[in-house]
Amino acid sequence: MTIKDIIGLILLFAGLFVFIICTIGLFRFKYVLDEMHASALGDTMGIFLTVIGVILLSDTFIHVLKLLAVVGFIWLTSPIATHLIGKTELLTYSNVDEFVRRNDDDS
Repeated sequence: MTIKDIIGLILLFAGLFVFIICTIGLFRFKYVLDEMHASALGDTMGIFLTVIGVILLSDTFIHVLKLLAVVGFIWLTSPIATHLIGKTELLTYSNVDEFVRRNDDDS
């Protein structure tokens, strides 16, 4: 086992850890924007760590190019989708001001 393999496995397990934490956050949070934050973190950080780990473990250059294309596509589309979901929630939720004030008073 080489150092490249060890770093690849560490990155894979780090990505798995991020996915587990994000999944717990999805079930624990009650408000849509909080859940959206947890899922967006899983999209960007978890997939990035996992794919970089797989890139280090892969042998062929064509696989590396395909995986880099996947990372690029996700990093281009995920923030846009997350922004649109958050904007839709803020525009359609009629009591958002009351909810924000109530949560500010709790902290």
